[in-house]
Amino acid sequence: MEDVLRPIYQERASNKDTLGILLIEKKKSESPVTDNLDAILFIVTKTTETSLFIKQYEYENERAALYMASEQQMSEWIMRGTNRRIIDWILNGKVLFDRNEYMENLKKRLIDFPREDRTKRIGVEFAKLIRRFKEGKDFYASNHYLDAFNHVIHALHHLARLSVLENGFHPEVTVWNQVKKIEPEIHRLYEELIISQEEVSKRLELLFLASEFLVNKKTELGAKHLVHIMKSKKQEWTFNELVHHPEIRPYAIDLGILLEFLIEKDIIMVKKVETKGKSLYHRHYVAK
Repeated sequence: MEDVLRPIYQERASNKDTLGILLIEKKKSESPVTDNLDAILFIVTKTTETSLFIKQYEYENERAALYMASEQQMSEWIMRGTNRRIIDWILNGKVLFDRNEYMENLKKRLIDFPREDRTKRIGVEFAKLIRRFKEGKDFYASNHYLDAFNHVIHALHHLARLSVLENGFHPEVTVWNQVKKIEPEIHRLYEELIISQEEVSKRLELLFLASEFLVNKKTELGAKHLVHIMKSKKQEWTFNELVHHPEIRPYAIDLGILLEFLIEKDIIMVKKVETKGKSLYHRHYVAK
C-alpha cells in the first residue's frame, strides 16, 4: 500500500507547511486503530485551513485514508486524551517524512513524558473525574441509578487514567491492565461495580463511599496544575481570566465544578470584591 500512496505523500512532503508524515498499516483482521482500513497516512502540518482534514481512497481491494491535522489539533488530542489512537500512531507508525526531526522529537517526548506534560494531563483527567463523580452522585440522590452507574463507570476510568499518569505512563486503551499492576485498589472497585451480584443501588452506595476516599487522596495531585498557574501571579483571578488561560483551556469546560470542589477542600479561596450593586460581589479566586 505504501507504493500506491507514495505520489500522495510525496506531494504533501514538498509542502513547506508539512512537519511529518506517518504510515500506519492494518495488522489485524479487525483494526480499530485504522478504522478497519488497510492503511492510514497521518500528516502533521504547522497550520491548516481546518484543524482536521480527511480523505479516503480505494485501490483494487484495499482501502486507505489520509488524515491531515494541524500541530495544535494534534497537541490538543494528546493533552485531552480525546483521541488515544494518535499516541499509537506516533509511537508505532512508520515515518515517511520528518522535517527537522519533528516526528522523532515528538515520539521521544511521548516516551519520556516530561513532568510538565504529565502535570497538565493529570489536571485534565482530574477535572473530568470531579465532573463525572459529582454528576453521578446527583443522579444517585435522585434515584436515577442507571444514569448514576454510567457516570461512576466514567469516573472510575478517569481515576484509573489518573493513577497511570501519576506513575509516569500514558494511559493506553487497555488501561485496566495497567491499573491492575499499578494501583490494584482502583481495579478492585471497578470489578465490584461490574461483577457484583448486588442490586445496582447497593453497588453504587458502596462505590461512592470507597471512591470518595480515593478522590480525596488524589486531590492534591489533581489540583497541582491549576494551583501552579494561579500562583504564577500575586493578584487574585477572575473566573473569566482562568477559563481563557491557554494552559487551562484543555479542561476549561469542567473548570467551574473543579473550582467549587477545591474551595470545599480549602485548596482555593474565594475573595469577594464589591460591585455597584448593594450586597452584590464579584467572586475572585486565590490558590492557598
